[in-house]
Formats: sequence, structure tokens, C-alpha cells
Amino acid sequence: MAEFWQSSLGIALILLAQGLAIIAFVMLSLVYMVYGDRKIWAAVQMRRGPNVVGPWGLLQTFADALKFVVKEIVVPAGADRFVFFLAPFLSMTLALLAFVAIPFAPGWVMADLNVAILFIFAVSSLEVYGVIMGGWASNSKYPFLGSLRSAAQMISYEVSLGLIIIGVIISAGSMNLTAIVEAQRGAGILSWFWLAHLPMLALFFISALAETNRPPFDLPEAESELVAGFMSEYSSTAYLLFMAGEYIAIWLMCALISLLFFGGWLSPIPGLPDGAIWMFLKMVFWFFMFAMVKAIVPRYRYDQLMRVGWKVFLPLSLAWVVIVAFLARFEVAGGFWARAAGM
Repeated sequence: MAEFWQSSLGIALILLAQGLAIIAFVMLSLVYMVYGDRKIWAAVQMRRGPNVVGPWGLLQTFADALKFVVKEIVVPAGADRFVFFLAPFLSMTLALLAFVAIPFAPGWVMADLNVAILFIFAVSSLEVYGVIMGGWASNSKYPFLGSLRSAAQMISYEVSLGLIIIGVIISAGSMNLTAIVEAQRGAGILSWFWLAHLPMLALFFISALAETNRPPFDLPEAESELVAGFMSEYSSTAYLLFMAGEYIAIWLMCALISLLFFGGWLSPIPGLPDGAIWMFLKMVFWFFMFAMVKAIVPRYRYDQLMRVGWKVFLPLSLAWVVIVAFLARFEVAGGFWARAAGM
């Protein structure tokens, strides 16, 4: 039996099982992210939110998904049908693919890549093509304007995200996410990179909001200006796939914040066992923060969004790379910014 699992077919079956496990986890999380999102908005606005379908409304998202699936698919006249349907599928698939390199505990990762950061950024950068293709293939002005906004916005804030992560890489001495988490091992919560890179934590979170088209930076789908932006002409399952891709990208950003700044699966209190449950709880906390920002922060204008990205975040993140390189090189504060040297 052991020889079978080491054969090509056995390895293929193992990879298939791992892939299905990741998809099942992400999709189940997606269902209750939507539910939690709506409940948090409702609480902020002092109303009940979903509370009819299932106990406490827990099955509401399943009902909404079923409603979308059985609705009629409407394709605009003059649309490029192949690209029109490929766009939402591509958007969701690429968001799922990035989770291949996300570790939830030691050994709990499908591909423990030495360049996991590069892989995730390469895959997540391609997600913008789904948005652009959807806007262009719709053969309509509002979706096209929304897709152009999204391209400019995501490219602008990816630069800041990349520079912020370079600071973490300098401290950890590795682009492997498992190594980055292990570099934060020590005196519990005080050893995590949120403290060493505190100025960049806020910038990373705000950039993640812009990268995922999340309020207050949801300009590509601003209903007051562009109806629904690049999704205006979509309905039924295609619309559902776009929305699923957006929420999966948010879940991915929650995972990255947890891994890069908050110790991943490490326990916050020395003596308590580490484990995947800590990683999951940290991701849930950061999703709660995403939901709260949507509920309480008004939308930015597009010129404000671009100005913040290029004139504020880019210079600050670039300066932080230089500062961290200096602090790590000279092992300031006993190597607080140079964990690789002490590993």
C-alpha cells in the first residue's frame, strides 16, 4: 500500500484530495463570511439582518446562492460570449489557486514553496484580468469604466503591498510563509511582526481593502456612479462567481495579514499549544475588521483613492524598506528586526 501512495497515481490522488479539502474549506468559509458580513452591517445599523432561513438565518446564504443559480442568464447583445463567461470563472479560480501556498499549521499546506510570497502575488495579480475581461466583454460603457478603474486601483496598491512585504521578508530572511511564521516565535504576541512593523500594518490593511475592491475603496463597482461597475451586465451564476471571487480574495488577505504580522498558527500566550485554530481565529478577526470598515467608513472619491496610493502609501512603504534594511543590518535592539540571524 505504501508503494501505491508513492506512485504517480497515488501522488495524483493525494494532491486531488488536498485540493478538494482546500476548496471545501474556502467555500464553506465563503458562505459564512457573507452571513457574518450581513450580520455585522445589520448590528451597526441596529437591525436584525438575515434571521429567517434556518436557525438564526444560518442557511440564508445557501438560499441566496440557489436563487442566483436558477435565475435566467442574460447576455447583452454584441457581447463576446466566450470572454463574457470566462471572466467570472477566471476571477474565482485564481482567487482559489492562491490558497495552495497558504500554510495553516506546520505541514498543513498543499505546496510549501520557498517563494510562496512571489507565487501568491503572481496569482493574485492576475485576478484583475477577470475584471478587465468582464468589463470589456459586456460591450457596455459602465462595465468598461468599472474595469478600467479596477485595473488602475489594483496595480496602484499592489506596489505598496509588495514593498510592505519586502520589509517582512528582510526581517524573516525568507519568502517561505512557514519560515516567516517561525521567525515570529518567541515571547507570544510581543514577538510577532505587528510590533516590529507596526507602521506598515495599517498601510497593509488599507491597501488590502483597495486591492480587493472593498469599501471605502469599491470604486470599480460604485452603484451611485456605475450601477454595479464591471458586473452591471452579469446575472445568475456568472454574477455569483464574481462575488465569490471577491470574498475569497478578502479571505486570502485575512490569511496573509495573519501570517505576516500576527504569527499565523502561533499561540498568543506562551505555554498554550500552537495550532491551526489560532490561524483560523486570526483570519476571522481580520474579516470582522473588513466588515466593520464597510459598515462605518464612507466611500472615497476616485482621485482621493489614487492620490493616497501613489503620494502617501508608496513613499512611506519605500522608506520603510530602507529603514528596516538598516535596522536589520546593524541588528538594532538585539536583532528585533533581524530574526533570521537568530534562527
